Amino acid sequence: MLDEAPSFNLKVVVRETGLAPDTLRAWERRYGMPRPERSAGQHRLYSQRDIETLKWLSARQKEGLSISRAVELWRKLQAEGQDPLQPVLPAAPEVTATTPAAAGEALNRLRQEWLSAGLAFDEVQADQVLSQAFALYPVETVCFEVLQPGLAAIGQGWYRGEVTIQQEHFISELAVRRLETLLAAAPPPLRPGRILVACPPEEEHVFSLLVLTLCLRRRGWEILYLGANVPANRIEETLNSTQPQLALMAAQHLPTAATLLEMSEVFQTARLPLAYGGLIFNRIPALRRRIPGYFLGEQLPQAVAQVEQWLRAVNPLRPVGETETATPAYRQALNHYQEQRGMIEARVWQELRPTNGLLPLLPRINRYFAQYLSAALTLGDLNFLNQDLGWLEELLRYHTLSSEMMPRYLRFYRLAAETCLDQRGAPLLAWLAQFAAQV
Repeated sequence: MLDEAPSFNLKVVVRETGLAPDTLRAWERRYGMPRPERSAGQHRLYSQRDIETLKWLSARQKEGLSISRAVELWRKLQAEGQDPLQPVLPAAPEVTATTPAAAGEALNRLRQEWLSAGLAFDEVQADQVLSQAFALYPVETVCFEVLQPGLAAIGQGWYRGEVTIQQEHFISELAVRRLETLLAAAPPPLRPGRILVACPPEEEHVFSLLVLTLCLRRRGWEILYLGANVPANRIEETLNSTQPQLALMAAQHLPTAATLLEMSEVFQTARLPLAYGGLIFNRIPALRRRIPGYFLGEQLPQAVAQVEQWLRAVNPLRPVGETETATPAYRQALNHYQEQRGMIEARVWQELRPTNGLLPLLPRINRYFAQYLSAALTLGDLNFLNQDLGWLEELLRYHTLSSEMMPRYLRFYRLAAETCLDQRGAPLLAWLAQFAAQV
């Protein structure tokens, strides 16, 4: 239980909450929250519970509620027999085994309500659901149990053709915007050291890094957050001017794993340790041996704990083990393929002209396919593609094209490559022959 003894004067409360004295007096006068005791000299005296109440109200304001709505929510929770401060307190020994299940059911309900509002493009309702979630549960719990699995479900819905790309973008933006609001309201850093957080070139998915940034900022770490699609060719200037102690990056797909490798080489030159993660490294664990850095783990809570462990240690990071690099034959094949790519795509276009349904998509398919081929060659193993080309089948299915289109496309791509590439492209030609036969 929080101490309700009146022990703290106004100066202490201002320092602890960041609220101005006039604001405290106005809230007391208008809403009766809190109601401090008075000393013999008529000075206000606040309890620890009063301070936590003020912090709770202030947090709801930072999440987008007006103070009147925050007070209304507080009283609604109390009327339902809940203590609004209880979710952030340590669990009492007498809590029964059914509490986690009940909390899980409530979080599931909030997640479904948020997704339903987002799918209906109801921004007001979606924001209200999130405000309620953040009022009831710690920020990290909402991020890990509502937002992250909610976005994963939306992604799966898009792949199955049940969610439109417009709905997916709308809901993703709702999540990102809320995280950015919380980040802007985070307290100033208290710990020494600076962490650079950025997406590698061409990576646009910022959610996981925003959650990581928010969690670390809330724990007092200084974060230099650069956002999506950070180019590698100018990052050295930023490193020289900011002097970070650690870089955090994430890649979700094979092409951006390749650009992350490019960025890691810049960090190595600057002697800056790199920690990385992302969906593609969970799906293809062998990729971790290609990046000269430290894997953050497969789950965001694990990543937060891992970074804190490194930063708090006397010697934060062990030496990076030896990484696997692309062979000379792969580097030669990459250069040769990039030189001949235009000729290959022109031949594919010529062969597929009778297939009218595929032509509008062909530039996009060619571009994506080339990105994935180049990435696998850069990373030194074309077999990485075997596990990461589901996007092409999904793209064709999303546009209601025949399932025979992909084998047809790959067959003509292979024939065009065999015509345009010589022995320097041997690794790519061998993979195309093998993969096309399996599809």
